[in-house]
Amino acid sequence: MTSRYSFGHYLARYPWIGVVCYVGLVVILLFTTWTAVADVLERRAALAAASDMLDRLEGRKRPSSDAASPLGPVPSGSPFLEGQTVTVAGAAILQRVASAVRQFGGNVLSSQVELEGTQSKGGMISVTMSCELDQPQLQQLLYDLEAGMPFLFVDQLVVQSPQGVGAGVTGSEGGRLRVLLGVSGQWQEAK
Repeated sequence: MTSRYSFGHYLARYPWIGVVCYVGLVVILLFTTWTAVADVLERRAALAAASDMLDRLEGRKRPSSDAASPLGPVPSGSPFLEGQTVTVAGAAILQRVASAVRQFGGNVLSSQVELEGTQSKGGMISVTMSCELDQPQLQQLLYDLEAGMPFLFVDQLVVQSPQGVGAGVTGSEGGRLRVLLGVSGQWQEAK
C-alpha cells in the first residue's frame, strides 16, 4: 500500500504528469480509430473497383471513356472486325485503313486484302496498302490505326522518301512519302 500512496502522492505533487498521460491516451485512441476507419474505406474502394472490373469482364457494363482513367480515354467500339462473313470483314478493314489515310491528307494508290493466308486460320484479315503521305502525318496515321477500334496491328511499314530530298524538297512543297503499309485485324465469326 505504500507504493500506491507514493504514486498518488507523486501525482498530487506533479499534476501535469496526469494531464500528459491523459492527453497521450486520448491521442493513441484517436489514432487507432482513424487507422481503423481509413482501413475500412480503403477496403470498400478496393471492393468497388473489383466489382466494377468483374461487371466489365462479364459484359454487364461498358467501360467508361473518361479522361481520368490512368491509361487515358478508352476507345469505343468493338475490338474485332465486324461483318457477317470474312469478305464483309475484309471490306471493313480496307475501309477503315483507307479512311484513316484520307483523314490525314494522304492518297491511296493501291490496296489488296488477304482473306486467305497463313494468318487467316486464326481469324486474322490483312490489308496491304500503298499510299502517299506527308511526313508529319505518318506518325499520326500509325497512332490512329493502332490506338483506335477495332484493334489493328501494323505488320509491315516501308517508307520511301521523295526523290528530290537532296534538292531541298519538303513535305509542304510536294515531296510526299510513299508508304507501303501492312495492317491486320482479328475477325470473330458471328455465332
